[in-house]
Amino acid sequence: MGKGRIEAFSDGVIAIIITIMVLEMKVPHGADFNALKPLLPVFLSYVLSFVNVAIYWNNHHHLMHMVQHVNGKMMWANINLLFWLSLMPFATGWMGGNDFASIPVALFGFVLMMSGVAYYILAHSIIHLHGKQSKIAEAIGGDSKGIISVAAYFIAIPLAFISPWISVSLYTLVAAMWFIPDRRIEKKLAEKSKD
Repeated sequence: MGKGRIEAFSDGVIAIIITIMVLEMKVPHGADFNALKPLLPVFLSYVLSFVNVAIYWNNHHHLMHMVQHVNGKMMWANINLLFWLSLMPFATGWMGGNDFASIPVALFGFVLMMSGVAYYILAHSIIHLHGKQSKIAEAIGGDSKGIISVAAYFIAIPLAFISPWISVSLYTLVAAMWFIPDRRIEKKLAEKSKD
């Protein structure tokens, strides 16, 4: 099976996720800067979520360039990733709408952690399909960046009950770590185009 439908469906779902998140920001009643102050937590949570969804889209795009064919297991792994990403607007809205309170921040971290686990499952289902000697297997390697991310979320979730801002800082650090697309995949794509 070809990968075109997975790419198109994933792009569509991710576009809808981002659209829903931005619609959570309601227009304030008032024409001065003071009217924007209550929206600051909502805006900050939106920015953090937008960056995370954009990182997933960007890395998913790179990952799909390495895919030669798909199977049912890979399709379900992709749906699993989209499921967890689709919870991002709810978690974002709840976190921002409650001024970064402990439980919403912990839930946001849980959604991030499960999205990371789902991406890991997707990447490894692709490796399983294409073989351990494939370019994608070489590019992903041990996936230490993915494992570190999930571990950081796992640590940040209970920390939300001590200090939500420590958790939000960890979420931001993980996003910063992923902000630049995975160069390992780009290198393997460049090698592949030379072949």
